[in-house]
Amino acid sequence: MKFGGSSVASAAAIEWVASIVKSRLADQPVVVVSAMGKTTDRLEEAVQHAARGSSYSAWCLFEELRRYHFQEARRLLGPSAAGLLEKRIAPKFRDLHGLLIDLEEGRILTPGLKDVVLSYGEQLSSELVAAAFERSGLKTTHVNACDVIITDDRHNHATPLYWETYAKLRRTVAVSARDSVVVMGGFIGATRDGRVTTLGRGGSDLTASLVGAGISAYEIQIWTDVDGVLSCDPRVLHGGYRLRSLDYDEALEVARLGAKVLHPQTAAPAMRQGIPIVIRNSRHPGLEGTTVGPQATHTNGVVKSIACLMNVAVVHLFARPAGILRSISDGLSDLFERNQVRIHGVEGHENGVRFAVDNSLQLAEVLRNLDSSIGTAVEEDSVLVSLVGAGIRSAPSVMERARAALGQVSIHMTSQGCSQTSISFAVPKSAVAVSVERLHREFFRAPDPEIFAATPESARRVPALRASTGDGSFQGHAPIELPAGSRSL
Repeated sequence: MKFGGSSVASAAAIEWVASIVKSRLADQPVVVVSAMGKTTDRLEEAVQHAARGSSYSAWCLFEELRRYHFQEARRLLGPSAAGLLEKRIAPKFRDLHGLLIDLEEGRILTPGLKDVVLSYGEQLSSELVAAAFERSGLKTTHVNACDVIITDDRHNHATPLYWETYAKLRRTVAVSARDSVVVMGGFIGATRDGRVTTLGRGGSDLTASLVGAGISAYEIQIWTDVDGVLSCDPRVLHGGYRLRSLDYDEALEVARLGAKVLHPQTAAPAMRQGIPIVIRNSRHPGLEGTTVGPQATHTNGVVKSIACLMNVAVVHLFARPAGILRSISDGLSDLFERNQVRIHGVEGHENGVRFAVDNSLQLAEVLRNLDSSIGTAVEEDSVLVSLVGAGIRSAPSVMERARAALGQVSIHMTSQGCSQTSISFAVPKSAVAVSVERLHREFFRAPDPEIFAATPESARRVPALRASTGDGSFQGHAPIELPAGSRSL
C-alpha cells in the first residue's frame, strides 16, 4: 500500500491512512509513504538557495519544514511526541541543517549530495507514520528504505538493481510483515556501498512496485488523491470518466505521456510477476479505483484516456538531400539521449524530421552543437496531447476522428511512435484546453460501461453511459454507477 504526499500531508491525513490500513490487516499490508505534502519541493528549493549562497532563503525554508513536521507530530502523538522528536526527528533536522550550511560555505552541490538532502522527506514521513500506527494500536516495524532498495550510482534518477533488492526484501520486509505492519519511505535507495540515491520524482510508486514484487504480494495499491486513471487529464479538463482497468502496456503509455497518477517505471516490476496494480483514492477508500494488470477489459481500437505532457518543445530539422535524413535522425536521437533530453515523439516530413522533446536547458546546448548544414526551428511552448488505448494505431478511424475534432487547432506535429497504443499531437500551450475538450467530446460521447465508470463530475456534465452492442456501437442507457455519497441525477 503506497500513500502519496497528499495522503500523509497532515496529522489528520495520517490518522485517516491508519484507519485504511487497519481495515486491511488480514492482508498483511506493507506501507510505503512519500514525503509529507510538498516537502520534497521545499527541500529542492532550500538546497538550491544554499548552493547559491542565499543563506537566509535557505534557512527560512528549512525552518518552515522543521516547524511543519514538529507541529504535525505533536498533533498526531500528543504528549508522547516528545520522545520521537528528540530521538528520531530532531537529529535528522540537525544533520540537514549542517548540510545546508556546508553548501552555503562553498561545498559543491553534487548529484549525490542533492540525493542526500532530498532523502530527508521520506525519512521523516516514514518515522512519523510508523509512530502514528503504533499509537493507534498497530504493531509496526519501521524499515529504512536505503537498507533494502539497492540501486546503481546514477544519482537523481537511479535504476534499481532488481535481484539484489528482491533478496534484501525477502530477508527483511517479507519476514517482518508476517506479524507487523511494515512502514518504509518511497523514492529513496542506496548503492551497494551505501551511498544514498533517489529514483526520480514520483519514485515512491516504483518503490511500491519493487516491494510488491520482492515480497510476492498479491496486489500493489497506489493510494492517491484521485479516483483512479481518468479519461482525461484533470489538470486540463474536469469531468472525465474513471477507467475500471488498463493493461500494463496502456498504463505505461499513459504514464510516459504525462499522466501524474502513476510513475512511468512503476508497472515493470509488477508486470514481470503478473501482480495487479490498483490505483485508489485515499479520500474515498470505498471506491474500487482502476486496476492495472494482465486481464484488463478492452476492445482494440477504443480510446481509453487522453494524456497531456507539458513543457515540450518541437524541434524541426531541415536537410538536403533527403537521403541523409535517416542518419541525421538516428544521430540526433543518440545526441539527445547522451545529453539526457527525453524524446517523446518523432515525425518525418518531406525535407526533414521533427522531434517532440523535453524543453530543457540541455536542449539549447544540443542544438548549438548541430552541423551548420542542418536547418533548425524550435516551437518551445508546446504540449503533447495523446490518445491512449490498445490497438488504436491500427484503427484508421481514430486518426481521422481526432483530426476532424481538432479542426483548426494548429498542430505542430503528429507522432505515432513505435507503440500500437498511442497517437500524439503537439499543440501550442494556449490550445491545450480546447484540444482536450474537443477530443474528449469526440471519443467519450457514449463510453462503454464495462470499461468506464462515471465520476460525480462526469455524471453532472455528460450523458449517461450506454450499453455496448459488441460491434463498437452503443444503444440504450445503462444506469450510472456512482460512488457512495453521490447524489443520483
